[in-house]
Amino acid sequence: MTAIARPFRSVLYIPGSNARALEKAKTLPVDAIIFDLEDAVAMEAKADARALLAKVLGEGGYGQRFQIVRLNGMSSEWGADDLDAITAIGPQAVLLPKAESAAEVEAVAAKLDAIPACADTQIWTMMETPRGILNAAEIAAAPRMGGFVMGTNDLAKELRTRYTRDRLPMLTSLQLCLLAARAANIAIVDGVYNAFKDEDGLRRECEQGCDMGFDGKTLIHPAQVAATNEVFAPSEEDIELARRQIDAFEAAEAEGKGVAVVDGKIVENLHIVTARQTLAKAEAIAALEG
Repeated sequence: MTAIARPFRSVLYIPGSNARALEKAKTLPVDAIIFDLEDAVAMEAKADARALLAKVLGEGGYGQRFQIVRLNGMSSEWGADDLDAITAIGPQAVLLPKAESAAEVEAVAAKLDAIPACADTQIWTMMETPRGILNAAEIAAAPRMGGFVMGTNDLAKELRTRYTRDRLPMLTSLQLCLLAARAANIAIVDGVYNAFKDEDGLRRECEQGCDMGFDGKTLIHPAQVAATNEVFAPSEEDIELARRQIDAFEAAEAEGKGVAVVDGKIVENLHIVTARQTLAKAEAIAALEG
């Protein structure tokens, strides 16, 4: 199941227990929302948050924003009840924390298969443990998989890494998940940037994630949305170059040639695939924002 035909530039975490934040999220220019029943909700508030979120999502009002519900782990005392409550409203996607095997996804997929309201519900997984990273390929290929969410805070803890601006200690894990996601044709979004008042640092990390190939980034604060949307969207220069490459290549083909030259650089069919993807992404963003 593919989820990458639509934009996932900005994916904002919202606590499932916070009624005010749930309402405000309906007005934010984000591509997707993770409604969190796990880390953002205190143990004593789990049941109330579950009931509140099921009610709010059932009422709708989130427009074109893709809606993902992060459940508590299925091995926890709250996971099964979370799944029962949320699947009753036919969610767009459920997010499994600390996924480590395809079997975990398959078990949830089997439950969804038995619920008519969940015919189109995707499963996303948090990639945040060493075992999960090592099993990324099998997890990405599991039934109903729609995307990976990098849980870089938990992963850093598990790996015992130090924080560095270049995220060098994290790159192997990020790239293994990127490879798995692209092989399975599912979406993948980068982890959060914790210093939500540091826009320069956020932009730097977004640029790195975009250069690596991520579809977008998870966010912890609405103040991070604008910069993230900008970085992960094709620029006007990107769009203009893509159009010129396509025009030049089509003209070359009409003359029986297999390559074209744009700005002194060879343009082959593989570049045209990328150019068309750039234009398609720009069009999808325009449609979403419109």
